[in-house]
Amino acid sequence: MTILFRPAKRSEVPEIVALLRDDILGQGREGDSLAPYFQAFDQIGAESNNALLVGVDETRAAGMQVVATYQLICMSGLSMQAARRAEIENVRVHSDLRGQGVGALMFADAERRARDAGCIMLQLTTNKAREDAQRFYARLGFSADHIGYKKLLG
Repeated sequence: MTILFRPAKRSEVPEIVALLRDDILGQGREGDSLAPYFQAFDQIGAESNNALLVGVDETRAAGMQVVATYQLICMSGLSMQAARRAEIENVRVHSDLRGQGVGALMFADAERRARDAGCIMLQLTTNKAREDAQRFYARLGFSADHIGYKKLLG
């Protein structure tokens, strides 16, 4: 299996949404209509420091070739001596491939892209219920040294 990480194509939005639904949390929060996802895809593409990426396994049989996805947002800031940082979001690997190294390849790709964009830090948040993901992030060298808060607006 060879995974190629590259910018997502609009035609791949249904496969990406399927990955977002492919876990216990995503099943309850992702909608059935693809229209808002296509709109979001277009908005992401219009933002210069925002990228939606996919991991593609072209050796898979017809059907789903997108086996992983993540979003990378690079931003400038004043803190830490005006450091640029990258935020990785919407990290997903197809359930059939979890534990086979795809996630490590994905994060290596994200780190390379973040460094190439001049970022000194890669940060993420994860749901408290995602204990396997938390262990995975710790193995990759991420530290859980901050507390994150979210507030829904609407």
